[in-house]
Amino acid sequence: MEEEKSFAELLDETSLTPRHYSVGEKVDTTVVKITSEWIFLDLGAKSEGYLDKKELLDDEGNLTVKEGDPVTAYFLSSKHGEKLFTTKLLTRKSVDDYLFNAYKKQIPLEATVEKEIKGGFAIKISANAAGFCPYSQIDTKKNDDVALYIGKKFDFMIIEYAENGRTIVLSRRLLLEKIEQEKIKALKGSLQKGMLVHGVVKAVRNFGAFVDIGGIQALLPVSEMAWGRVQDAKALYFPGDKIEAKIINLDWENERITLSFKDTLPDPWNEIGNKYPEGSIHKGQVSRLTDFGAFVTLEAGVDGLLHISKLARGKKIKHSRDVLSPDAQLEVRIEKIDQPNKRISLDLAGNEKENPANEKEELKGYMAKAPEMMGTLGDVFKKSRKKR
Repeated sequence: MEEEKSFAELLDETSLTPRHYSVGEKVDTTVVKITSEWIFLDLGAKSEGYLDKKELLDDEGNLTVKEGDPVTAYFLSSKHGEKLFTTKLLTRKSVDDYLFNAYKKQIPLEATVEKEIKGGFAIKISANAAGFCPYSQIDTKKNDDVALYIGKKFDFMIIEYAENGRTIVLSRRLLLEKIEQEKIKALKGSLQKGMLVHGVVKAVRNFGAFVDIGGIQALLPVSEMAWGRVQDAKALYFPGDKIEAKIINLDWENERITLSFKDTLPDPWNEIGNKYPEGSIHKGQVSRLTDFGAFVTLEAGVDGLLHISKLARGKKIKHSRDVLSPDAQLEVRIEKIDQPNKRISLDLAGNEKENPANEKEELKGYMAKAPEMMGTLGDVFKKSRKKR
């Protein structure tokens, strides 16, 4: 039975982090696994490197090492966290050959940002090789804080190799853009309009929030944050917030993805007829004033229109603000509901039309008191002849 490890040993293991290597750096390690093409090497910190199996075959094609054997190797490159080594001694010429090959075949390599110099950064590739990275090529977005890069290791692509390696220009941006394109390509096959996705808020603006969904950014517009009006998006969402939202638009040509959070919530209009039957009285708040009337919020996401003719009360007004103020509280009557088009017509409570039956009674009373009609012109002549 395997002995239990002490707490200190476990803590020591978890605190180990994979180390970085410079091109040509020598490593004394052991073989941990052998496959049909590769030999995997123990790099400590629960990470592995690999080298081409062909390098350790003899003239007859027999493997010269077995698992557990010690091996001396030299670091070549790193891609997606996988570190490639070689057993061949890397002289200055072999390093130059490797860098030229990396330039021609666009193979990423790991290097250290040493310091800021005129126009960009000095990059240390190995003990005998250095390069230059312009400001515009260090990242996909401009960042004036150079401290974010100095002394750190990143993967780069060689975009210029001249004068036998005396001039080497590197780009981190090119590699980041390629990785971004790979992510987009992978997501194209999985994302669909109408599906729910999980994401992390990266930035919040007045018009909406940018959300990271699996390595690419989508926009959650302020109009899609809630069924009601959102006064301040920055008070509703913060960088780092985890959210679930629905994809409402996919525009791969312009690399734009639009999300909706309100579509994950019940639509208040689904129960509108039950909650606001025609003729019922409700309290509301003025949300917007226009020259044709006032919009009144009954609940989040449900607004009705109080037409300007309902506000006039016999007066001549040119704008609803002549009689109402923003955020005013009102009692309104539901006049008509158009649920398919999400429209509600409102009237002021107390503006109810008089009973048509009463109108008829008043008309009869008025007709009974009306003076007798003289009749037609012919009737007038007949009456005058009788009198003679």
